[in-house]
Amino acid sequence: MARETLHDLLLDELKDTYDAEHQIVKALPKMIKAATSPELKDAFQTHLEQTEGQIARLEQVFELLGEKADRKTCKAMKGLIAEGEDLISEHEASPLLDSGMIGSAQRIEHYEIAAYGTSRAYAEALGEGEVADLLQQTLDEEKETDELLTSIGVEINEMCARETVGSSSAKTKSNRKS
Repeated sequence: MARETLHDLLLDELKDTYDAEHQIVKALPKMIKAATSPELKDAFQTHLEQTEGQIARLEQVFELLGEKADRKTCKAMKGLIAEGEDLISEHEASPLLDSGMIGSAQRIEHYEIAAYGTSRAYAEALGEGEVADLLQQTLDEEKETDELLTSIGVEINEMCARETVGSSSAKTKSNRKS
């Protein structure tokens, strides 16, 4: 698609984001299943429900712009999700996997924050105030999810660090005996 106007660029961004959200809806159940922390499972479940609402909000945005809700494959999201799936397949269920999944989920959140912030800025520049407001609602949700993941991650990371330190001390003592 030739992007000749800012409106075209906005539509292209929205189609990419719409596809990304659909990919996330498919990926989150796998993350929920793999998580061991009840708090992380709940956060992923809540975000799944939020994402379904975000898809509906994007459909409303397309309607306000007089366009059909359409998807353009989001290659970046495919890659981010593939990395998360690799992480799940390479690690057994544990706090360490939870920590890695938080990192993967936050990379996804940061991508979405950038996408929604960009789209909102385009909508504002085009005088599409209602569209900008809807995109801002989703942007706020993405930021809240990122903050929640950070707070959950602090506790899980500290647990993993204690296990690592304990494991390192045991290895050091074992090496000294050799």
